[in-house]
Amino acid sequence: MNPVTLDTLPTLGVGDIAALSPETLFELRQAATERLAAAKALADQLEQALDRKYAETAKALRLSQGKDTGVVHFDDGAVRISADLPKKVEWDQPRLAEIVQRIQANGDDPAEFVEVTYRVSETKFNAWPESLRRVFAPARTLKTGKPGFRLALLDGGEQ
Repeated sequence: MNPVTLDTLPTLGVGDIAALSPETLFELRQAATERLAAAKALADQLEQALDRKYAETAKALRLSQGKDTGVVHFDDGAVRISADLPKKVEWDQPRLAEIVQRIQANGDDPAEFVEVTYRVSETKFNAWPESLRRVFAPARTLKTGKPGFRLALLDGGEQ
């Protein structure tokens, strides 16, 4: 069998890849990580160039349309440019809490105006005494994320 490379990897099934030696998996993972980092760097550089080339045009077009954010479209030669400047709204949590308290104090239902989300730090939850954890446990659901694997060569190299 020819050596497996990142370029030949797509021709193999997952089972075939899983059957490769740990050293080969390590080398492939290392190569894939390096290639991904290089591709990300190129993509970032391209995004910076696009921003430099089109940001002012997009800003002027948004201004002429009376908006600070959103999508504007314009043409550059034979290319249609769609420039998006999304809104990112952040709310001051302590001030919102004060407003919710005022709404409640006036006898109104804050749920008509705001969405309230409660969270408990997992670190704090685990540090609580068992009696307190028992009270909160029925409201807690544990879900898992995507599994991840780190590969390290026994001589100290790591991925």
